Amino acid sequence: MRHKRAIPNRAFRVADQIQRDLAELIRELKDPRIGMATISAVEVTPDYAHAKVFFSVLVGDAAETQAALNEAAGWLRNGLFKRLQIHTVPTLHFQFDRTTERAAEMTALINKANATRAQEDDEHND
Repeated sequence: MRHKRAIPNRAFRVADQIQRDLAELIRELKDPRIGMATISAVEVTPDYAHAKVFFSVLVGDAAETQAALNEAAGWLRNGLFKRLQIHTVPTLHFQFDRTTERAAEMTALINKANATRAQEDDEHND
């Protein structure tokens, strides 16, 4: 029974290592479409055949970056093959992570609501 419990930890460790290695490998890409991309998460399938790689973009176009990363996926996978000590290196699927974008939108909405409330409070207190 002990062996079955160790498997999820291995998947997390592999995903974590892929995330770190990809961050380094992406910096080596010469594609101008790849802006300042950050790997935010990696999800590996249980059989290690596929990895969903979530990224965010600080500078650049998300759709162009996604296209460029998916085009470079074979080269990146080959780079991982040389670095990782596992039999199966997953096929990489890059997906734009909207979490930071949504967080910024929510923060802006909250700030706007707070400013409106403060203005209304000031008007009622005058």
